Amino acid sequence: MANPIFSSLPTTIFEEMSGLARTLGAVNLGQGFPDDPGPDAIRAKAADAVLNGYNQYPPMAGLPELRQAVAGHYARTQGLDLDGASEVTITSGATEALAAAFLGLIEPGDEVVVFQPLYDSYLPVIRLAGGVPKLVSLQPPRWRFDRATLEAAFTERTRFVVLNNPNNPAGTVLPDEDLALLAELCVAHDVIAICDEVWEQVVFGNARHRPLIAYPGMRERCVKIGSAGKMFGLTGWKVGFLCAAPALTHSLARTHQFLTFTTPPNLQTAVAWGLENAEDWFQRMPRDLQRSRDRLAEGLKREGFAVLSSEGTYFLNLDLAASGIAEPDRDFCLRAVKEAGVAAIPVSALYEQDPVTSIVRLCFSKRDETLDSGIARLAKARELSVKGQA
Repeated sequence: MANPIFSSLPTTIFEEMSGLARTLGAVNLGQGFPDDPGPDAIRAKAADAVLNGYNQYPPMAGLPELRQAVAGHYARTQGLDLDGASEVTITSGATEALAAAFLGLIEPGDEVVVFQPLYDSYLPVIRLAGGVPKLVSLQPPRWRFDRATLEAAFTERTRFVVLNNPNNPAGTVLPDEDLALLAELCVAHDVIAICDEVWEQVVFGNARHRPLIAYPGMRERCVKIGSAGKMFGLTGWKVGFLCAAPALTHSLARTHQFLTFTTPPNLQTAVAWGLENAEDWFQRMPRDLQRSRDRLAEGLKREGFAVLSSEGTYFLNLDLAASGIAEPDRDFCLRAVKEAGVAAIPVSALYEQDPVTSIVRLCFSKRDETLDSGIARLAKARELSVKGQA
């Protein structure tokens, strides 16, 4: 009496580890949410809109001022020429935007190239739409694909590719040559790219995010997905952006109308204001997160951990094998939360097949004291693990 696509799924690893952290009073470096409450002015706009604004159904596709603000933001930051009225749809978070893209575009039997490790909502909804996932495994420490890998994955039945860039959990920002290669294959095989770009504002140092929709041949065959929650560190707000050419937007918007129909108008009002008025936030936020990343990385290195590079997102990865830890990632994470009081995410949980089992993901969008406590507790977990190997 239940759909096996969903009923056979385990509890998501994020809920499992966060639940253990709550129950055990552990430091939570697992689930990706900030300790910081988010920009005061944007939160104040949302509160004012509840008290003094319109609280009934907003337009299905989103408030016109927000759709235009999204187009303006991407024009300023990424050089894109989007029409807010015909090419932007506001969704109840990026996960809903992904569902609208999968359900609105995939037809039964379509092959969908998906890179793992991956966000765990991708596969069940692709399958619900009748799609056939074609999994491509990315390997640490570079987490990149090459021409041979892509050419092996794309067939005459390939209709879609799902790209997460900047990548969670890897923390990578793909360079131009990788994106150009993927665009080339999409054009050659007449494939639509569904691009999960929710971390586009959370990029560090010399890394630069370029949207796939900007590459030659991709303007009409790309769905770009963004997230106000990630942009402003307000992960509970669930305000997403679906951007695509009008022919694609026609199907995306009609799918969205039967998923959530619309999104709270006060949050839309606040996000529209933020996109137009928060330039200081977009400058300061990545710098602050980079400092937190470096604090966590340096502290873990002092404790003997091997730390992989992080160019973007909230996440930093540990290489257990290179850190002298023989335990698989899931076993280490369970030991860490139960015996040392710190929650982390085993990256193997984000593979469906042939998982990498030596990488642990940590969230660094936390206060200094949270990071310092996490470092000390991870050091304890490492000590316990190494002793258990003896």
